[in-house]
Amino acid sequence: MPRIFISAFEPYGGWSENSSWLALVEFTKQLGPDAKVTTRLYPVDFDTVAERLRKDLVADYDFALHLGQAPGAASVKLEAIGLNVGGRSEQRPEEFRRLVEDGPVAYRSALPLAEWSCLLRAEGIPAMVSYHAGSYLCNATLYLSHFFAETMKLKTKSTFMHLPLDFSQTLKQGKELPAMPSTMSGRALQLVVNRFQLVKHEPVHAPELA
Repeated sequence: MPRIFISAFEPYGGWSENSSWLALVEFTKQLGPDAKVTTRLYPVDFDTVAERLRKDLVADYDFALHLGQAPGAASVKLEAIGLNVGGRSEQRPEEFRRLVEDGPVAYRSALPLAEWSCLLRAEGIPAMVSYHAGSYLCNATLYLSHFFAETMKLKTKSTFMHLPLDFSQTLKQGKELPAMPSTMSGRALQLVVNRFQLVKHEPVHAPELA
């Protein structure tokens, strides 16, 4: 059985909860005693996430699945590309900075995301492959996960899943927003994790994008 690392984020901004963590909690309820899954809850902070992610990945897991909340999304988004850029919502695009000064422009996940999105939809879970994880911490986590795997010569293959809000979160907003039950998001995680066992490890890491 592969060794799997899964991260989620703490609440941020005006949100009292984060749908990524709610989904991860639901997922862990289904784990058997022999599951080789390590979970982490990260704060929404660039420097802290970069430091903790690097330390966590030293364990050289087979797979890393990072989770984040996507307000406004109506489906699970399997993120394919992490860009070497990071910025906050209050910044202008020209104020964004490189995540790694001499790092590649981008990395693309080597995992079969299109296959997984089809699998989720077949199970009644709205899902799609996305090619833009934004320019904030979700994108940074995806990019750095690949960068650390490459520079530390790890076998870890990574991707990122953006999850819709849970219904409990939208009820507190006083306006209509797309949502998905955390039980369904947790089921999506379970289906993807089950597919990890079918992924063969290649000696080459995910491709850089020039």
